[in-house]
Amino acid sequence: MENLLYWAGMLAVAVNALTGVLDAGRKHMDLIGVVMVGAATALGGGTVRDVLLQRPVFWVSDQIYLIIALATTLVIFFAVRGLRLPPRLFLIPDALGLALFTIVGTQIALEWHTPWLVASLLGVITGVVGGVLRDVLCNDVPLIFVRGELYASAAWAGALVLAGLQALSVSPVIAAWAGMVAVLGIRLAAMAFRITLPTYSARE
Repeated sequence: MENLLYWAGMLAVAVNALTGVLDAGRKHMDLIGVVMVGAATALGGGTVRDVLLQRPVFWVSDQIYLIIALATTLVIFFAVRGLRLPPRLFLIPDALGLALFTIVGTQIALEWHTPWLVASLLGVITGVVGGVLRDVLCNDVPLIFVRGELYASAAWAGALVLAGLQALSVSPVIAAWAGMVAVLGIRLAAMAFRITLPTYSARE
């Protein structure tokens, strides 16, 4: 399970850094701006999770995460600059990053013996905060607050799947894969079929 968490975390960092570059590129930022957005997107959610758990911040205790974030940002920047890319292209890797980070965050919280509900919410925080930082730095309304397809709720559903299966004594690895598939499947289905939550509308 430790190996799965480690490599899932590495992949999540790389994928989220990629989404940061693509989004920053739409704003025509220079290299420094893109690096800042990419790093914030890749590392933000896990940082908040670790601060809340009072554990060593993951990229401070293991700088490989930071190296992966910076290297991915630089490679993608020089590979795609000058290309005309679809404006919503970043949504697909964003969904993958959401799934990976949610499961990693939930599992870490469970290993730190937090209650299942707290662990699931920390998983959501791990999954969505990087994207929130990316959108704020790019002067956009964060996806989590946009009236649109399921986002944080998809992450929470997957986190609950992971926590629930482990409570039923299912193998942590199987539970992690099931939770990851749940997040990714719900998010992609919501994007494809425009599935949204009910919205609040007050009568005047």
